[in-house]
Amino acid sequence: MKPQLSIFFLLFSIFSIGQTKVKDTITRRANIIYNQNGNQVSFKPETPPLIPIAGAPKPSYSYLWELGDGHYSKEAEPKHVYKNKGTYTTRLAVTNNYDNGKPPATRPKKVAVNDITDTNYKDIASIADQNGFSILKNCDPIPDQEMVVVVSYQNLENYVASGKLYLFYNEKQFKNNNFELVDFRTYANEREVKENTVASVDDLDDTKSYLASAESNFKTKKYRNTTTEEDLDASLLDAHKTYHNVSVLEFDDANPSETRNVFYTFKTTPEMIKDTSATVTMRGIFVPNRSFKNHKVKNLEMEIVTSHDPNKMGSNGSFMNYRLVRFKRINFKTRFQNNGKGPARMIRLETDIPDMFDKKTFKVESMYPECPICPKGEEPTVSCLDTIIKQKQIFFTFKNIYLPGSEQKNVHEKDSTKGFVKYSMKFAEDFHKVKTRSRTAIIFDKNEPIITNYATTRFLPGISIGAKAGYNLYPDLDNSTSYFVGATVSPFKSYRFYWQAEWVNSLNKYDSATTIVNDVIVNANGVKQRQRTTTSTENKSVNWEVPVLIRYNINNYIGVGAGLQANFNVSQEQNQSIKIETFEGDSDKFIINTEEKSNSIKDSFTGFKTGFLLDLTVGAARIGPSLGARYVINFEQNFNYFQFYGIWKF
Repeated sequence: MKPQLSIFFLLFSIFSIGQTKVKDTITRRANIIYNQNGNQVSFKPETPPLIPIAGAPKPSYSYLWELGDGHYSKEAEPKHVYKNKGTYTTRLAVTNNYDNGKPPATRPKKVAVNDITDTNYKDIASIADQNGFSILKNCDPIPDQEMVVVVSYQNLENYVASGKLYLFYNEKQFKNNNFELVDFRTYANEREVKENTVASVDDLDDTKSYLASAESNFKTKKYRNTTTEEDLDASLLDAHKTYHNVSVLEFDDANPSETRNVFYTFKTTPEMIKDTSATVTMRGIFVPNRSFKNHKVKNLEMEIVTSHDPNKMGSNGSFMNYRLVRFKRINFKTRFQNNGKGPARMIRLETDIPDMFDKKTFKVESMYPECPICPKGEEPTVSCLDTIIKQKQIFFTFKNIYLPGSEQKNVHEKDSTKGFVKYSMKFAEDFHKVKTRSRTAIIFDKNEPIITNYATTRFLPGISIGAKAGYNLYPDLDNSTSYFVGATVSPFKSYRFYWQAEWVNSLNKYDSATTIVNDVIVNANGVKQRQRTTTSTENKSVNWEVPVLIRYNINNYIGVGAGLQANFNVSQEQNQSIKIETFEGDSDKFIINTEEKSNSIKDSFTGFKTGFLLDLTVGAARIGPSLGARYVINFEQNFNYFQFYGIWKF
């Protein structure tokens, strides 16, 4: 028997192990390799194999090197000359494009420079083409992963200046924080300061209503490029209204034309928005001189992604307030990258346009490669962007351009192989509260199209409060009257199905059945008499009705619904009238005596009833006034009733 038990135990163990999913704890790592000759250092990444995604282009890595002295590079194998002796901590952020795994983790590596053998030192390049202020990222955010943001600022004045640098993050439009600031690294003695929030900010209405950035309750400036502003207090107030968090740095003694970089490491939170067509932003404010109000503002736009795919479509209309979007412009952005071995001369984007949008309001906001709009009716001979609007699509065609390929010889900068088109539209005159989906087919020259993800727009439920009043008709009750007032709560202007909850306070009155009792009595003299007792009861009550129903709008004017209802008897009063008549003999011809009495009984919270209801409304079904009729079937005898009401939803 024991050998059989041993065999059974062994088989059970093997089966249990086979059914247990072993978690892969192996972390992919990339190592920093370098070759040093005095103060000249050549860096090279040692990366793990890429994991291709079925149907996607060939996977590749992109890099952001932080070289330890304030310089950075996006080349795969950068060469750098250090100006001074010292020990420098080099960091590398690796992004895996079209790869099915997580980005490789890296560890910082120290480089010791003991000899100055090369004086061909190049200081940080000018960023004057971005108005002296820029923000870049190494990748788009993926939930629960790290990313690096580089903020560069340049002193464009002709004197030494000391100023401030703000970086705002975590927009208030989203329910949860999207980013956690893990670390920041400075190389010019910038120091962090804690600054009192603008006085009025604490009093602002932060309702966490998740409005899309184009739908804020306050007027928000759009900083497409680096802009120069003069009212610093207004810019800070606007930023504090828009974002939860801010990092503030002070810097001193920036020489004329000097450029400096600050490196921020963010970790995206597990709770961050998962919508892969949503756009999130950070905002930088650069104050060149702390003694003046002049400043520069720049927004960094990022699309949420699940993998690092340079060909992507996104929109800022992911969470919109339906009440506020009627005259707002919704932005869309299609990004692309030439992954070929040669340059692309023509790029065609075939983009879906949902029916809800008014194509007459279409507007190209920006693009790269940057070029003018093609002239209509003639064949262009220079670089331009051609736009053709069809019934359900818009075709963007970059003509006569040169966009290098990422696999092209002598192409070291991956960003030079990328492009985008950003455009905006308004909603049509009659648009419903439904989400939309659109995507783009990207065609490089005559190659097969690359299909992007879906960019979605969707509306928040919103809240609609309704006022309701009417009359209840109880067919099975005598002399009944029932008037009520109440309120409703439902999503704002729902398109088809939606839930609705109500509270109704009704004043009711009805008569119970009159009872007559006849008795024969004998008085003290032995004379037979007849006595009749008549009892009448009037019932008064105050009821709270709490219906919860699911409704369906057939069109703009007719809606139907069904649901359950609870009915609470909050207070009840019974008034009894008792009339006692005494007659001589067996007949009622000769009345001897009449006596009247009354009795009143009051009570509260004495009853609870439940029921099922069917409902019909005619009028403004989604918002505004309408008339309704309802039949309530109570799970108690004699309390079925009709309800007729008027309602106004706001």
